[in-house]
Amino acid sequence: MAGLGGKGDHMGGSGIVAGWHGEIRPAEATDADAVAALAAELAQSFAFRMESFRLSYPALLAADGACLLLAVNGLESVGYLLGFRHLTFYANGPVGWVEEIVVRGEDRGRGIGAALMSTFERWAADEGCALVALATRRAGPFYRSVGYEESATYFRKVLGAT
Repeated sequence: MAGLGGKGDHMGGSGIVAGWHGEIRPAEATDADAVAALAAELAQSFAFRMESFRLSYPALLAADGACLLLAVNGLESVGYLLGFRHLTFYANGPVGWVEEIVVRGEDRGRGIGAALMSTFERWAADEGCALVALATRRAGPFYRSVGYEESATYFRKVLGAT
């Protein structure tokens, strides 16, 4: 995930978004426990299973077209985003898809989700994606607040001319 990482790199040089002083960086193998704890908090259709996570985590880190971002504040992991780049016909090439995004309950509303989305959007644009899309049940107002529009049953944000 070239071009992602250090404090300030993802947020216009200041490292601060809406009062949040953390950073967004690519997740690493050593972050597995922190990501697992966050994933267990995610409202989901399937119960979290650590044994499945332990199998999937290293595969996702190594997968071409996968992007796993971690929001950290000092030594604390406060959120993550898992997204992918995949090829399509309808967009004449690749699109980015946000599969999962979670921010720790007590840290919501501080700009962390917006910082995760912005960093993923930049990664997707660097990967040649025409747009970023996702599906949501409860977070429509959040996605609209960061520039997404409802399109069929999912939200999308056109990243620019290709």
